[in-house]
Amino acid sequence: MAFILVGLAGLAGCVTTTNSPFAREADKQEAIHNYVKLATAYIGQGNFERARHHLDRALQIDPDNAAALSARGLVENANGETELADESFRKAIDSDPGYTRGRVYYGAFLYAQGRMEEARNQFRAASRDTEYKDRGSVFYNLGLTQEKLGEPDKAATSYRRTVELSRGDSRPLLSLSRVLVEEGNYQAASRYYSRLLSVIAHNKGIKHSAESLFTGIRIARHFNDRDQEASLALLLKNEYPESVEYQQYKVLISNGQ
Repeated sequence: MAFILVGLAGLAGCVTTTNSPFAREADKQEAIHNYVKLATAYIGQGNFERARHHLDRALQIDPDNAAALSARGLVENANGETELADESFRKAIDSDPGYTRGRVYYGAFLYAQGRMEEARNQFRAASRDTEYKDRGSVFYNLGLTQEKLGEPDKAATSYRRTVELSRGDSRPLLSLSRVLVEEGNYQAASRYYSRLLSVIAHNKGIKHSAESLFTGIRIARHFNDRDQEASLALLLKNEYPESVEYQQYKVLISNGQ
């Protein structure tokens, strides 16, 4: 679920403290914010021991701080302590139901645990926060869980929202195209797939995956576009000869479908 975790920002400065108690609530909140920010940077580096140290400091000041509890859940999960991680995530949400980042973290955790209905509920709640800066990813994650739960129509709706919110992102365009093909809506699938091809053509860092090639092949076959099918099939054979998608394509043509 590497695609589900929010990017972790680095931190250039350091946290300074004194032995005297914090005199004002503002001082406490600033200290907690700095500890969590520093811990988050350590999580991004994979240094979970240092991250735990700073989160402990934050939770000494406020044991119910949602940001610190959510980050601690990430650390515990990385260390294989899934029960403790689950407890930390739930405490964070109970402490502040409006802390959307915590719901995103918990949703990713639940998805990885195979607890799809619970994951869907967390992502659905997170998607209602119109101020959350990475809302497009929330809808994408929601779509993934809905697919796993056998809800392709709802997944398509979530992927559409992702496309609207994350323009230029190839992942939701591919997922939406694929789901629409599975539903037999080839006209809509073709429109979104054309947008995907445009994104790939204009971004050197993005290349076709086996999934994107096979999706395009299925669309081309439906519209009897033999040139497009042949071009994509050749790429699939040359680039991903051992892929599941290439094996599926060979079955497809052998059956004359």
